Amino acid sequence: MAFKILLANTRGFCAGVERAIGVVQRALEKFGAERVYVLHEVVHNKHVVADLVAKGVHLVEELSEIPEPSSKVVIFSAHGVGLETIAQAQALGLTIIDATCPLVKRIHHKVVRAANAQMDVVIIGHDGHREVLGTVGQYEGPKDKIHVILTPEDVANLTLPTGEHQAMFATQTTLSIDETAKTVAALKTKFPLIEGPKSDDTCYATQNRQAAVKLLAQHCELVLIAGSQNSSNSRRLSEVAAQYGTTSYLINDASALTDDMLKHVTTVGVSAGASVPEYIVQDILTALQARGATSIEPIGDIQRHITFAWPEGLD
Repeated sequence: MAFKILLANTRGFCAGVERAIGVVQRALEKFGAERVYVLHEVVHNKHVVADLVAKGVHLVEELSEIPEPSSKVVIFSAHGVGLETIAQAQALGLTIIDATCPLVKRIHHKVVRAANAQMDVVIIGHDGHREVLGTVGQYEGPKDKIHVILTPEDVANLTLPTGEHQAMFATQTTLSIDETAKTVAALKTKFPLIEGPKSDDTCYATQNRQAAVKLLAQHCELVLIAGSQNSSNSRRLSEVAAQYGTTSYLINDASALTDDMLKHVTTVGVSAGASVPEYIVQDILTALQARGATSIEPIGDIQRHITFAWPEGLD
């Protein structure tokens, strides 16, 4: 086998993920590993989680799992949590550090304002995903006034008040831009007075990475996306490549590569989800070179690096 590699310049860690991982590392330094607990995976990548656990972080799925909570620190993941979880942590006496991505937090504020105005709220996203659960959990009011949908077909079955200032929508930040646009269009057609963003709440990092994968798909017979299966943004990248008619695989790391994937391939595109460390990408490139890759060429725009401020408690 002989093939070349096209490597997306825009790939891997986004600012929200970098901040969340940095929050955990900084908390370890400030409070000590014996005190630091993270509620749910801080980001959806098994390598990142394993690295942090190896440094002493305690990972829990429920606050009730934290022993002697008044002496412990709990970190909320980048996906965010609902108001009930925050209240429960406060009642337990936990020291709270909120690593919710600021772009997700912005959506939370919109849902809180809508709830205060007694508006119906539509969340476009994957029901059960941690980010969606956290966003839905911002709504204090009758639960039949908040709705989670994903597709235009879901819109057809949706009932909302149709008056002005009676309903608003928001979207999960890691959705497929193209697919979400169809749902938003259907929503605005059925409910012309619904309030919400001009297009969607998809974050800049998701948009840029999907645009980079579209470019890869135009030049490659195969696109490999590094990312964990439970990572929404990583899954969407692989789906975007497939939608452009290119074979695509979502792989955790280089160990998932097989010779069958590379049969009859002359150009392989490589990118990574927003929660994937760069060393995973480099391992994949090394493995591809061992299987016959003759060159690695960068492609696409250079990603703009931004940072978010630290949350309260780590100043």
